[in-house]
Amino acid sequence: MAFITPSTTADAYDVVVVGSGAAGGQAAYTLTMDGARVLMLEAGRNYDPSTETPMFQTPDMAPLRGTATPDKPYGFFDATVGGGWTVPGEPYTNASEDPARQFMWYRSRMLGGRTNHWARHALRNGPYDFKPRSRDGLGFDWPISYQDVAPYYDKVEMLIGVYGTKEGLENTPDSPDGVLLPPPKARIGELLARQRARRIGIPVVPIHRAVLTRPLDHVGIPPKLHPGNAKAQRILAEDMRNRAACFWATQCARGCAIRANYQSTTVHIPPALATGNLDILTDAMVREVPVDEAGKATGVIYIDKRTGSEHRVKARVVVLAASACETVRLMLNSRSKRFPEGLGNSSGLVGKYILDTVGANWGGQIPLLENLPLHNEDGAGGLHVYAPWWLYKEQLAGTLGFARGYHVEFGTGRGMPGGFAPYVPDAGGRTTFGAKLKEDARRYYGSHVGFSGRGEMIPNDDSFCELDPKVVDKWGLPVLRFHWRWSDHETRQAAHMQKTFADWIEAMGGVNLKKPLNDGAKVIDPGGKVIHEVGGTIMGTEPGKSVTDAWSRTWDVPNVYVADGGVFASNADKNPTLTIMALAWRAADRILDEMKKGNL
Repeated sequence: MAFITPSTTADAYDVVVVGSGAAGGQAAYTLTMDGARVLMLEAGRNYDPSTETPMFQTPDMAPLRGTATPDKPYGFFDATVGGGWTVPGEPYTNASEDPARQFMWYRSRMLGGRTNHWARHALRNGPYDFKPRSRDGLGFDWPISYQDVAPYYDKVEMLIGVYGTKEGLENTPDSPDGVLLPPPKARIGELLARQRARRIGIPVVPIHRAVLTRPLDHVGIPPKLHPGNAKAQRILAEDMRNRAACFWATQCARGCAIRANYQSTTVHIPPALATGNLDILTDAMVREVPVDEAGKATGVIYIDKRTGSEHRVKARVVVLAASACETVRLMLNSRSKRFPEGLGNSSGLVGKYILDTVGANWGGQIPLLENLPLHNEDGAGGLHVYAPWWLYKEQLAGTLGFARGYHVEFGTGRGMPGGFAPYVPDAGGRTTFGAKLKEDARRYYGSHVGFSGRGEMIPNDDSFCELDPKVVDKWGLPVLRFHWRWSDHETRQAAHMQKTFADWIEAMGGVNLKKPLNDGAKVIDPGGKVIHEVGGTIMGTEPGKSVTDAWSRTWDVPNVYVADGGVFASNADKNPTLTIMALAWRAADRILDEMKKGNL
């Protein structure tokens, strides 16, 4: 079993997985390693990072020195292909013309989805994050606790490889001994930021990131992940030996030809294929999950994007893992006599309570970092350290003016320069030329610091998506129409971010490039900009108040599971990808158990 065409699909499968990213990849891996026959359907094209990653190409080798364009919003070398904020032939709409009420939807039409592009920040949700309503009376509690998910965090971290340390901080869970890889050393600017952050009470610690800083333990890990399964252990051990440790050559968002960082295409899919239990069909746009008279899903109907022809495939179980909003669209388009408002939508909550991460940015120039000796600070292709949320006591006391917190990501250093002239403080923002430009570049390059806050959004009734009644895509399928609103909790949080960053730059002896704004509505990133959309098919304890149960199974259709971020009942300040994978593994384990019992 391997990459197939519509004409070579099997008559039926145990499970059809819609999507190939963090959720789809993890679900397919877990299911196939335990013997289930799986078909993975991906709406984008095939993608092989071993041959398509520009590992050693420098900006001068790319058009416009690799800078962003509408087709490549994160630069020419970014791994995303066939996707971005706009996808040709696949529009989406916003209900409001007010920019503040609009949602930006980033899609990645390729095998592995956004796992090829993401920042690799692998942060665990903490105990507070699963029970936020119990803490402050806002939003929703999850029907599960940190203790329910912790064993799956352990498994995912061992499988994908995550560097980091144990710090014992509040609501920032540590991993068990022996799970994490050693973090890379902090860069010079990061060391200065950490030292000066102590003056204003902010902790700076190594971030948890899915990048190999040393080879994985291919002897010890496979038996822990697959006890009693000799075949799975053998396949995983061999696959782990084929992953090399990072040698600090390439930005992670380009992808990784040596498989040092986590991508579904480098970690989940290769061993799943090696089991012989996985078929993969790319360029397959799933348009409907049909149901029988008993209300059970019979498989999926998909469109071959290369020919426009429609096909059906049968399966005992359907796993929706297309990303939160894409799964919503598929469920709403799966209308039938039994489910006239869409599959699994008896509660009317499919598409409701979509969430993104609160974001605000800031920057400054640090004289102490001027004229540094030439040295390579590329590092692990991204963050080495960060600041986890540190104001839990003030948050609980309600003295901040907003209910939920944020963590801080920041960047410094002398990475590979792009096509921009250095910012020169004493030139009034103007660019210098000739010999003076060279002098300024040597003096100022690497002396800047950029901050990004990443905070929690509280679910609200005004943030949701639905089918547009008039607009369809190139295949005639209704598209999503978004409604969006940041509450005062989020805008005040964004303003707090900027004030914190400005204070931090001053503590570093630096110069703020401008004054922070008190109006957070003017500094908060647009909805969807951070690309952490979750929600829309939230899990809960009651069918009338949620879409899935605590195991990610839809209340209405017993053989349909949602494995992606759609099930999130809240969106903590932690990046969601690790939690998506942990929940997908947990759901897949449940599917395997139910199939063995004959319930599916």
